[in-house]
Amino acid sequence: MSSDSILDMRSGDPRPQQKESTSKSNDARSPAVEIQGLRKVYRQIIAVDDISLVTYRGEAFGFLGPNGAGKSTVVKILTGLVAPTKGTVRVLGQPINHVQSRRQVGYLPEFPSFHRWFKAREFLEFHGRLYGLRSTFLEKRIMEVLEMVGLSGRENQKLGTFSKGMLQRIGLAQAIIHKPELVILDELVSGLDPVGQRDMRDLLRELKTEGTSIFLNSHLLADVEAICDRVAIINQGRILKVGAPAELFDKKKVLEVRVDHVSAELLQRLHTVALDIQHEEDKPDILLIEIARDEQSADIADIVHACGARLYTLAPRHLSLEQIFFQTIDALHQ
Repeated sequence: MSSDSILDMRSGDPRPQQKESTSKSNDARSPAVEIQGLRKVYRQIIAVDDISLVTYRGEAFGFLGPNGAGKSTVVKILTGLVAPTKGTVRVLGQPINHVQSRRQVGYLPEFPSFHRWFKAREFLEFHGRLYGLRSTFLEKRIMEVLEMVGLSGRENQKLGTFSKGMLQRIGLAQAIIHKPELVILDELVSGLDPVGQRDMRDLLRELKTEGTSIFLNSHLLADVEAICDRVAIINQGRILKVGAPAELFDKKKVLEVRVDHVSAELLQRLHTVALDIQHEEDKPDILLIEIARDEQSADIADIVHACGARLYTLAPRHLSLEQIFFQTIDALHQ
C-alpha cells in the first residue's frame, strides 16, 4: 500500500494525506465509474444486456428507467453485492473488489435497514468506525453530517422513533460520513416531503461543488433534471440514451401560446406556419405549437392579433425529462 493510501492514525481522517487536496482537480475528467460490455443473467432472465457507459469524477450522473429496467442490478454490481455474468466494471479506477477504492464509496439503498435501537450518534459512530474513522475526527464528523442532512439536535434520538423521511436523512449521513469520492444513491428522496426533497437537492449540489462524484438512481425526474450533469435512460436491460438534460430537451422547438379564445380561423392560419399544433390537456386556451425556426414566433404573434384574439403568453416550451423518458420508452415498443 502506498503512503498516499495510509490512514491518518492521529485524526482518523480516511482521506489520502498531502496529495488529496489536488487529486480531485487533477482527475476532474478521469472516470469515476467505467462499465464495458456488462451483462447479468439470472437463470433465464436477462437483467442487464451488454451495456457500456462512463461517468466522470466530479460529475452527477442520473440513471433512469422503469421498474425492472435493470437499474438496481447495475447498482448492486457497482457496490459489489452482485457479480456480473460478463463484462468489466471499474470504480474510481479499480476493479469493484479492490478494497481500498471501495472505502472511498458511499452507498444509500432504496430501502435501507437500520438497527432501530441505535441512537443516531451511535449509528453514525458504528459506520464511521467501519470506514476507519476514529478519535476526535469521527466525533466532529458526526455532528457535521447531522447538520448537513437536517438532523442537528437528534443525535441522542433512537432510530426506531424516526419517521421515514428522517431515516432517509440518517441513511444519507451514513453514506457521506467518511467523505467518499463517489456516492451511489438509490431513490434518494423516497419518503421525503417537499421541503426535505429541496434540502436533499441542495445537499447534492453542495457535494458536487466540493468535487464528489454522484451516481443517482431515481424515478423522480425533476430531481435528476435539477441535479445531474448527464443522464442515462435504461429499459429492458439496455441503455437507450445518454446525454446532458439540455441536449435531450432541445429536440423540438415548441411554443406555449395562451390566448383568450381559440377560434377555427386562428387554428387554420396557425397551421400555415406550424409543424404541429397540440392542445394543452384540460386547458383549451393553451396551444403547444411546434415550429421549425425560432423567428417564426413573431409570425405566431402576428396571426393571433390578426384573428382578433388577445395574446397572454408566448414562450418556448422544452420537452421535460419526463416527456423524453416516456417518448424513448414508447419508441422502443413501436
